Amino acid sequence: QVQPVESGGGLVQAGGSLRLSCAASGRTFSSATMGWFRQAPGKERDFVAAITSGSTTYYANSVKGRFAISRDNAKNTVYLQMNSLKPEDTAVYYCAADFGPGPRSSIYYKSPSVYDYWGQGTQVTVSS
Repeated sequence: QVQPVESGGGLVQAGGSLRLSCAASGRTFSSATMGWFRQAPGKERDFVAAITSGSTTYYANSVKGRFAISRDNAKNTVYLQMNSLKPEDTAVYYCAADFGPGPRSSIYYKSPSVYDYWGQGTQVTVSS
């Protein structure tokens, strides 16, 4: 069993930065692909970024160049550095872990259904 726990959300002005963290204890963290998703009120849960066990990264077009995903296997933690934040980035951000066999295509990792474990989410609010 794995329980991802997100932290680092909050309220920030447009143009500002936040760093989200996700600590995932339990199974071998280093073998998992870790993903970040977000969900705004009344909308679907959307892919934000993912990082494989080999540290290959994938990003949604909407955050490419502004967000950066990284991992520290020694701390069982994945990070999402968010810069140049916009009001449309406002959402609950979720961390998820995928222990399926890899490597897979980028399309695979962008689907919420492939992830085995999910955190409870952390709210990010960007004011204009």
